[in-house]
Amino acid sequence: MVDPQQQNYYHQRNKGPSTSHVLAIATIVPFGASLLILAFLTLTATVIGLAVAAPLLVFFSPVLVPAALIIGLAVAGFLTSGAFGVTSVSSFAWMASYLRRSRLPEQLQQTLGDLAQRTKEVAESGINKAQDMAQEAQSSAREAKTVHEENKTSSS
Repeated sequence: MVDPQQQNYYHQRNKGPSTSHVLAIATIVPFGASLLILAFLTLTATVIGLAVAAPLLVFFSPVLVPAALIIGLAVAGFLTSGAFGVTSVSSFAWMASYLRRSRLPEQLQQTLGDLAQRTKEVAESGINKAQDMAQEAQSSAREAKTVHEENKTSSS
């Protein structure tokens, strides 16, 4: 047998939609219809654009395909380089924290200090050589400019 409360619930349920349901449907139907129209217009514009652009893509494909390939490889190279850089920095950070926590023998600490000092000296000498080469290049450029100006005035 059916409980009278359940029977009353089903009778109330079958009377018809409530006001909130009617308002929800009245709001959703126009909104959904407008979105459906926008989707159709977008699809139509995409198909027309593809039909117009297809001959251009075929015509320019000898240029576009290698360009896309080069751009793709360049992006892949940059991403790979960044990944390797992040990996190396994190590895060095882990190693530094590990070495700080451990008790290194005094000799190893002294060796690492000497290595750091030598690295600093080599870097400084490289910077000095680069500065010297830049100064020589500037003086050579000045001499070439002077010779060019002298040749210009003597030929006039």
